[in-house]
Amino acid sequence: MTYSMTREQGLQLLRHMLRIRRFEERAAELYQLGKIRGFLHLYIGEEAVAVGSIPSFTSEDAIVATYREHGHALVRGTSMGTLMAELYGKATGCASGRGGSMHFFDASRRFYGGLAIVAGGLPVAVGLALADKLQGRARVTGCYFGDGAVAEGEFHESLNLAALWKLPVLFLCENNLYAMGTALARHQSQTDIAAKAKAYALPAETVDGMDPLAVETATRHAVEFVRNGNGPYFLEYRTYRFRAHSMYDAELYRTKDEVAEWKRRDPIMTFEQTLRTAGLLADTDLQNIETEIATEIEDAVAFAEASPWEPVEQLTKDVCTPKT
Repeated sequence: MTYSMTREQGLQLLRHMLRIRRFEERAAELYQLGKIRGFLHLYIGEEAVAVGSIPSFTSEDAIVATYREHGHALVRGTSMGTLMAELYGKATGCASGRGGSMHFFDASRRFYGGLAIVAGGLPVAVGLALADKLQGRARVTGCYFGDGAVAEGEFHESLNLAALWKLPVLFLCENNLYAMGTALARHQSQTDIAAKAKAYALPAETVDGMDPLAVETATRHAVEFVRNGNGPYFLEYRTYRFRAHSMYDAELYRTKDEVAEWKRRDPIMTFEQTLRTAGLLADTDLQNIETEIATEIEDAVAFAEASPWEPVEQLTKDVCTPKT
């Protein structure tokens, strides 16, 4: 398939992927220094999915993501400083420091998670889409989840209801081939995930998740399909994470050769080459982008470091307690 893009569009896609990569590389460093605690699931290697897909949604559409959601939040427009503060657990974070890495949240941008429960976002997305349909709003809900979610009951229930009720929800499976440390073929007898969606009468297709242009083209078409009242749609992005499942993962379930082979398809490296071949990227462009991102990251870290902790007396705020 061939694609056409302007220099501005190409540089924007590259910039977004680099912002995610550099943000997460710095987050990993800060984690090792003890500045960030708890769980940390990195998106490195999968950047093309968020960067290619999220711009297809409008500001009125809803985005529901998983615990590997840093990239989605960045592309959606939440400030890097607010996200870094959340990783630090500071009161200025996007969830007031209460959610951390797995629970980014930004209601002002209709970004509803960061949801830590595997497949937990699917019924939430179905509920959001149902509300929009009942209210007659021309919105689309984009629901991201991993291949591990297809083993959960919520996956099947959510697709079935969405199809039955013809809901405006776009299911987006980020298939990185591993559910934590379990390879797809070891937990699914049918490894063609798009075929599972078709079993529930959803139109579905498989996309090269390492190519931001392929992701953008497929997602734009799918969003338009859903917005025009045709019911739900399903996309399976085939991608790969270069880092372990989380910072606690010993990564004993796959070989170094396998990871190295996938790294040859690094979405940033290959897209950079695509831009250079098309005459859309010069060395100075890349240098300027890297400098801008480095400054943004340092500002974000400084903001997180200077931000306050939530006062102890506010710890029960927004906590529902039963009445006696």
